[in-house]
Amino acid sequence: MGSANKSNTARKARIEEMRRAEQARERRNRLLTIAASVVVVAGLVVGGVVLVRSQDDKGSDVAASDSSGKGKFVTGEDGVRTWEGKLSRNHVTKAVKYASEPPVGGDHNPVWMNCNGDVYTEPLKNTNAVHSLEHGAVWVTYNADAKKADVDALAAKVKKTPYTLMSPMDDQKDPIMLSAWGHQRTVTGASDPNVDKFFEKFVQGEQTPEPGAACTNGLSK
Repeated sequence: MGSANKSNTARKARIEEMRRAEQARERRNRLLTIAASVVVVAGLVVGGVVLVRSQDDKGSDVAASDSSGKGKFVTGEDGVRTWEGKLSRNHVTKAVKYASEPPVGGDHNPVWMNCNGDVYTEPLKNTNAVHSLEHGAVWVTYNADAKKADVDALAAKVKKTPYTLMSPMDDQKDPIMLSAWGHQRTVTGASDPNVDKFFEKFVQGEQTPEPGAACTNGLSK
C-alpha cells in the first residue's frame, strides 16, 4: 500500500509539473503569436503573401489520409496492444479514416477534447479525441454491451483523474476499451486490475508525444 501511495503521489507531482510547464509554454506562444502577427501584416502590406497563405489554407482542408494504416497492433504478454508503425501527427480539418476503432493516433483536428477527467455521454469525434491522446490522455470507451455498474464506476474514476476522458463508442468490438497514444487494451470491467495498471503507465506516460500539453480550453462537446 505504501509503495502504491508513493507512486500516486509521484504521478500527481509529475502532472502538476507538466501543467506548470504548459502554462509557461502558453505564455511564450502568446508572445510568439503577437510577433508573428506583426510579421504577417507587414508581409501583406508588401504583397505576395496572400497567395502563399491561401495555398496553405487549401492544403489544410484536404481530407486526411491517416498513416496508422501502415502499421499493425502487436499484443504484449500484459494484454496491451501496441501499434507498430508510424503514427502521423498532422493537424487537419476534415474526417480521418483511422485503422482502429477507437483510434490510437494519427492525423487529428487542431482542437482537442477536454480531458481533465471529463466524462461525455455522447460519442465524440475521433479527430478531436486523438488530439487528447497526443497530450498524454487515456481515453475510456464503451459500447452498449458494457454493464451500467461498470460504466458508472469507470466514470467516477475518470472524474478523479487528470488527463483522462470517457465516452460511448458504439462501433468498438469489445464492451470496454482503454486507449492511449499508440497503445490499447480491453478490460473485463471496472474492477479489472488492468484498469489501474493502464492508467498508471499511460496517463502522461512515456508514449506521450506532447507531455504536459493542455487538457482544458479545448472542446467540451
